[in-house]
Amino acid sequence: MTTPMLATLWQLARRELRLAWRRPAETLGATLFFVVAGSLFPLAIGPDPALLAAIGPGVLWVCALLGILLTLQRPFAQDYDNGALEQLLVSPHPLPLLVATKLAAHWFSSCLPLILASPVLALQFGLTPGAIGVLALSLLLGTPTLALIGGLGAALTLGLRGGALLPLLVLPLYVPVLIFGSGAVAAVHAGLGAGPQLSLLGAGLCLALLLCPWSASAALRVALD
Repeated sequence: MTTPMLATLWQLARRELRLAWRRPAETLGATLFFVVAGSLFPLAIGPDPALLAAIGPGVLWVCALLGILLTLQRPFAQDYDNGALEQLLVSPHPLPLLVATKLAAHWFSSCLPLILASPVLALQFGLTPGAIGVLALSLLLGTPTLALIGGLGAALTLGLRGGALLPLLVLPLYVPVLIFGSGAVAAVHAGLGAGPQLSLLGAGLCLALLLCPWSASAALRVALD
């Protein structure tokens, strides 16, 4: 990778992060939803420690997934409206790398705060320190996959009116990540190892890194033709 390309990717990442933090309400929308929704479940279910610990992994992962759904339109919608997306398509640098950089900045600004907030919410469900660590690790492996798949869905639905199609498109692809992510935490809570589930999350991330930027790039070219 040449120095000019690295400089371009760095400038693009900085731009995306600056734009994200100029709209903190939108940027932190996933984290706020995650915190609020995750905090309501212990209040509604009651103080039964065994029940809270049993449902905690699934509840936290579902709340995280739904929170990320709120931010799926962000990576490309604004650039599509103001014409900046067309500049990426005519750039001399590979479009998949530019798309991957935009999605990485989106994950850093929207999903990383959610991961940092997860241990506090896990305490409300009475999860053990080991389970809390696996929860954070599973989110660290799983949320980039969700962001990449969401970016592909956003590229495929770019320019369409209404936002109902995008969640319907990506939710079936999110199900394996949800199962393995919550299953890793549940396995630790049950006294088992989380290695298989975390390995599958890692494999899913590698597959998403390999396929999603290229597929999203092709979808963007079609949307702007």
